[in-house]
This record gives sequence, C-alpha cells and structure tokens, in this order.
Amino acid sequence: MARQLHLGAFMRPVSIHTGAWRYPGATRDGNFNLKAISHYIRKLEQAKFDYFFMADHLGVLNLPREALMRSHTVTSYEPFTLLSALAGATSQIGLVATASTTYDEPFHVARRFASLDHISGGRAGWNVVTTSNPDSSRNFGMDTQPDHAERYARAHEFYEVVTGLWDSFADNAFVMDAESGIYFDPDRMHTLDYKGERFSVRGPLNIARPVQGWPVIFQAGASDPGRQLAAETAEVVFAAESTLEGSKSYYDDVKGRAVKAGRNPDLIKIMPAVFLVVGDTVEEAKAKRAKLDSLVHYDSGIHSLSGMLGHDVTGYDPDGPLPEIPESNASKSSRRFMVELARAENLTIRELAAKAGSYGGLAFVGTPETIADEMQNWLEQGACDGFTAMFPYLPEGLEDFTDKVVPELQARGLFRSEYEGDTLRDHLGLPRPANAFFPDE
Repeated sequence: MARQLHLGAFMRPVSIHTGAWRYPGATRDGNFNLKAISHYIRKLEQAKFDYFFMADHLGVLNLPREALMRSHTVTSYEPFTLLSALAGATSQIGLVATASTTYDEPFHVARRFASLDHISGGRAGWNVVTTSNPDSSRNFGMDTQPDHAERYARAHEFYEVVTGLWDSFADNAFVMDAESGIYFDPDRMHTLDYKGERFSVRGPLNIARPVQGWPVIFQAGASDPGRQLAAETAEVVFAAESTLEGSKSYYDDVKGRAVKAGRNPDLIKIMPAVFLVVGDTVEEAKAKRAKLDSLVHYDSGIHSLSGMLGHDVTGYDPDGPLPEIPESNASKSSRRFMVELARAENLTIRELAAKAGSYGGLAFVGTPETIADEMQNWLEQGACDGFTAMFPYLPEGLEDFTDKVVPELQARGLFRSEYEGDTLRDHLGLPRPANAFFPDE
C-alpha cells in the first residue's frame, strides 16, 4: 500500500492570521467560544484528522497599545480545560496541548496529561515547548528568561522526569479484588526518586499509567538544540520550513539524528505547518488570500515582525530594507525565517511586516486538486509524513478544506476514509511504549 498522509490541525489561535477575525462571515470570538470550537473539532473528526492541536501562550503579548488592540489572541482558553471538554464532544480525534518545560513542573505536567489521556480514552499528546516569549517570565516571578541553551537543557531533563512518572504503575497494578479487599499491588508501583541537576522528584505519580502508556510526544524545533531534542524525544515534529527543498533537508536531518540516537526514524512523523486557502479556481483562492491579507493593519504587522525577529524594528524606515538583525534570546526559527524571506524576496520592512502579520510561511493556495497535488508531491518527495493544517478564517476556511480537499485526498488513496483505531497512537501508527520499570508486562 502506498504511503498515506497524516493530517493534524493547529487551532490556537483558531487562525494564526492576524486578520482572520475581520474576514466576512468569520466567527470573531472563535478563540473563546466553546460552541464554535466544538463545531470545528467535530468537523475535523468527521474528516478523520489525526489530531486537534492547541498551542498556548503564558500571558498577553507585550505589545504597544496600537498593536495589542488589534490582536485576536489576547483571550483564549487554558488548554487542558478546553481539551477535557472537547474529549466529551468527540470520540476518536487526538487532543494535543502545549505545556512549557520552562515555566511548569514535571509532576504537574505528567499528571495533567495522564488525566487527559484517561478522560479521552487514549487520545492525548504533549507538545514539549521551552517557551520563546521572554515576557512570560514575568508571570512566573522571573525578571528575565533563561537563555536558549539552558531552556533546552532543562527540557531534556524535564522530559526524562515526566516519562518516568508515567511509568509509575504497571498496567496490571490495580487488581481491585473485592473479595480480598486488595485494591492494588504495591509491588507493581515504582517510586521514581529522581535527583538531577535541575529537578528532584520523588514520585510515584498518583494516577494509573496512561491508556497509551505515554501520551504522544510532539515537538517543534528549528534551531540545532531544537532539532536534537526532537530527534531524541519527539514522535511528531511540527516543521516550519516553507520550501520543498528546505523541508526535505529538515526531514533528512532530524531523522538522521534520530538514527544516531538509536531510534527508529519511521516512528518520528514530520508534519510541516501549512496555511490552506481553498477556492473553486486558483484565482478565487488567491483573491481570498489577498482579501485576508488586506485586513492586517500595519500597526499590528510591524510589531508581529519585531516579535518574530526578537528585535524592535518599529523605528526603521518602513519602505527601506531590513537591516542586519542581531541574535536574541527569542525563537531562532522565527528570526531565521523572516530574515531569509526578506533577503530572498528583497522585501521592504513594510512588505515584511505584512507577511509577519498575515502569515508568511508555507501556504497552499488553490483548488482542491492543486492543493492535493502539492501535498502528494511533498509526501512522495520525502519532505514530510503529513501536514499540520492552519485555516485562514473560521468556520468557512476549515469547512472548505474538510469538505473539498479531504475527499480529493481520499479519492487518491492518500488519506484514510475511516479511523483504524481509537487512540492517537493508532492514528499515527506509533507503538505503545514499554514500561521502563515493569518490562515483563
């Protein structure tokens, strides 16, 4: 059987595009409207998507008033609260949440994801992030953010603790023998007693082992430490490359690193993020994208650009070229992408700001057939294992894809018509991890 695509949906914010809430017919309060979000995820489940992914911010972005007042990401739900509610509104689609290794504790994260996995019947996934927004630090008693290298070193250790805690109980620990009065077998419980450079965690976790053994591990890293963390820990990787050749290089690099780390590269799914605009003709799709981009105000775009660069560019000539931008402690991937885009297309700061506010990454803009062609080409060229879909505006942009593009992919044999299992690991073709402390199960 030919390889098939995996499809996930990036849904926090419900659209990454700054102008999405202003688009005609869009649900303007989509980020915090439970009825609307429930409709979105049910549409995704009907289309047999692998997962619904909810990113997270640990605070309001520190933007000037003129930019902040235009942002639709100022308010949204806390991920675990929302996904627990959505678990009851769905039965099969995966539920993926971001949890920070910089501003949280391993025991909390392990317990929350184990709970979500049980509540959902084995559909949870953890997006491991180090948090690139320096303003978040002030919400957690820190005046400055830990530097890039320290954040990734902490993430490695954090991962070791969380996965160790998930293995606290053997699957058969809970005998629940009413006649003898024995609820569980203490010999089937492991106390982690972890002591490392950054954490000291006794354990055990006070919840049974997750349905999937471990919730699926997601990661998105473009820097060298980020790629290494993904190669050593991730099972699904959100890639941010915007060209076929760039994605092929990323794909080969991360999977090659995984082999060196002793892992099976086929058990790491590379899922580039792609912005999708569907029309009945290519011209109609392009017109939709142009209309959407026109709704981004310069005040918003220029501050989005500054955030992505990790450097304030509001004082430069809007109609001049982007100057040399110094390194910062912000996201390396976002900075690199915007600098390379400016140089490759000879963009002015004004033009680059429009890209930053309107989403300047990988986009497939066309008909169901042309979008399916591009997805098929990326898969067959070894540039990905699937895509993390981002929709231009809701609900229409999502429904255009699920109602028109997904049937085209299914007709080509590139995407499932039915789920073949009930857990997120089933959807992704990933094995259930063995318990490190009870290998005889």
